[in-house]
Amino acid sequence: MIEYNTIRERVTLKEYGRNVQDLVAHLATIEDKEERSKKAATLVELMKQINPAMQNTPEVEQKLWDDLHIISKFTVEIDGPFPTPSIEILEKKPEKMSYLTNEITFRHFGRNIELLVDKAITLEDPEEQEAAIIHVGKLMKTFIYSYNRDNIEDDVVYLNIRKLSKNKLDIDMEKVKAGNLFEPIRKERRSDRDNSGDRSERNDRNRNRNKRNSNHKRRR
Repeated sequence: MIEYNTIRERVTLKEYGRNVQDLVAHLATIEDKEERSKKAATLVELMKQINPAMQNTPEVEQKLWDDLHIISKFTVEIDGPFPTPSIEILEKKPEKMSYLTNEITFRHFGRNIELLVDKAITLEDPEEQEAAIIHVGKLMKTFIYSYNRDNIEDDVVYLNIRKLSKNKLDIDMEKVKAGNLFEPIRKERRSDRDNSGDRSERNDRNRNRNKRNSNHKRRR
C-alpha cells in the first residue's frame, strides 16, 4: 500500500525534510545513550550539509543541535555540546512592537522637525537655542521650497515653530527678517539648470553672430 504524505506525520522543520525527521525518530530507538549521542552528532553534520549556506560558527552549531531537539519534540535524550533548549522558550510569543500613536502636527514637515523642536526646548543656553530655532526655520523653508516654488513667509514659519513648541520657543523676528536668517538652502532644479544652460547657449550664439556681423561691416 502506498503511503501518501497527506497521511504521514507532519514535517516539523521543512528545511531539513522528512528524511532527517525519520533519522531523528530512529535515534529514539537506540537504547545505548552513548551510541545515541554519537549518531546524533553525525546527524547534525548531515543537517549542516543539507544547508551549506550556514556558516561554521558556534551560533550555527547550537542552532543545529536545538533543531534536532525540536524535531524530536524534546523526547530524545542525548549528550550534546549544548544544553537542551527549553520547550517553554519555543512556545513563548514575541512581545508586540510598540508604535507611535501620536499624530504629526504638520505632515509636510515630518516628525524629525518635531524632534528638533523638542530638542531646542531643552537647550538652556540662549545662543544655542536661538541657533537651533534658526536651523529649524531654515529646514522648514527648505522643505516647502523642495516641492513648491512659492516662498513661505518668515512669520508663518515662526508661527509654526511656536505651535510645535507650545509657545516655549521664541526669537526676535526683526533680527530674523533683517538678516534673512530663515533663508532656505536652495538647490537648483534640473529643469532650471537645463533652461539656464539653454539660455546661456542662446546668448553665446547671439554674441558670436553679432560679432561676425560687426566684423563684416568693418571689412566693407
